[in-house]
Amino acid sequence: MPTIHLRKSIDGVPESATLAINEKSAELIAQGRDIIRFGLGQSPFPVPPTVVDSLRHHAAEKDYLPVQGLAPLRDSVAAWHERHSGFSTTAADIVVGPGSKELLYQVQLALDAELVLPSPCWVSYAPQARIARSPVAILETTWEDRWRLDPDRLAHHCAKDPGRCRILLLNYPCNPTGLTYTPAELAALAAVAAEHGVIIAADEIYGPLQHAGHHRSIAGWYPEGTIVTGGLSKWCGAGGWRLGTATFPSELKEVRKAVQAVASETFTSVSAPIQYAAITAFDGSEAIDNYLVHCRRLLTALGANCVETLRTSGVGVHDPEGGFYLLLDLRPLAEPLAARGITTGAQVAEGLLEEPGVALLPGEDFNRPAGELSLRMAYVAFDGAAALAACESLPADAPLDTAFLERTCGPTLDGVQRIRDWLTGP
Repeated sequence: MPTIHLRKSIDGVPESATLAINEKSAELIAQGRDIIRFGLGQSPFPVPPTVVDSLRHHAAEKDYLPVQGLAPLRDSVAAWHERHSGFSTTAADIVVGPGSKELLYQVQLALDAELVLPSPCWVSYAPQARIARSPVAILETTWEDRWRLDPDRLAHHCAKDPGRCRILLLNYPCNPTGLTYTPAELAALAAVAAEHGVIIAADEIYGPLQHAGHHRSIAGWYPEGTIVTGGLSKWCGAGGWRLGTATFPSELKEVRKAVQAVASETFTSVSAPIQYAAITAFDGSEAIDNYLVHCRRLLTALGANCVETLRTSGVGVHDPEGGFYLLLDLRPLAEPLAARGITTGAQVAEGLLEEPGVALLPGEDFNRPAGELSLRMAYVAFDGAAALAACESLPADAPLDTAFLERTCGPTLDGVQRIRDWLTGP
């Protein structure tokens, strides 16, 4: 037998919770169970046809591309940020990688820094820091504050050890909360970060799915200290294509160069056909703009419907502002749940999967306190292609009422009703 000694930074790191629940759901469905899948946050919508056509056209591209990414693609990404995120950059400041997830990890590898995470946050941030051997500081937020990081809390934390290199990883619209920040809130956080020399890694992968279509990057207020990541997975429905981008200010060019160096020794470059097709996506068109309008229209109506139903069971939940997530606060139901022997979010998630067949994740998977009565729900259990086609067939000002949602997003509404019935059951 070979001798095995796992690195301490990796030993004990579990499989990503979102991927694990997705695989568990698939296993149960294969066994004949009727499972509503609210665990994995994958866009339900198809990749826009023009982007698929571009991939087909470039399928024969076979050469290794530059480590930093195809130059015309980086030009397109820079123009995209100008149009959709409200800040200016250049192709020279952009790195293309196999998903923004990998690029965020590469940034952590490049910097000897403390990672500052608002809680709740996405499941992979803290494990990545552990693998990269970076210290992590969790800054709590509250339901009453709409899960937004208070600038004073950030300032207080930074003041305890001034001069330390820090990365604030800020994700908005947020997975798992579905909420975002106002321009005034972004400006206040940017001011604190600038004062204390904090680098902001702005994970804006859901920016184009901000429901009002008014996403603005914090880089607009703190351009010299903000790294912005994004990609095709959420707004373009192309999660499996694995293409992400990271935009660095010129002031952080040494970090960009370090990321490129690591990339050159690991993944080399993103698949050539995918990069060529991504130019079509980031260049945009009237068809892609229309696609985004209807994706946001559907998610807005569906999110509102889910919230309305869940609130009738006593669940605390905020109106979503972007993406396709809800963070459910079950504290108002603590007493009746305790009477059933249920005291943690993990027990609620287990009960919902085993009994009515709804797959969700407990809040503790998203860096909420262990045992907290909270759940994250990704309301994407529907046929996105059919729903999008039905939405596009209606006048732009026509409301997407419950009858429409029942026809096009039935499994999601069914799953929410199952949650409601189970929570209010005996």
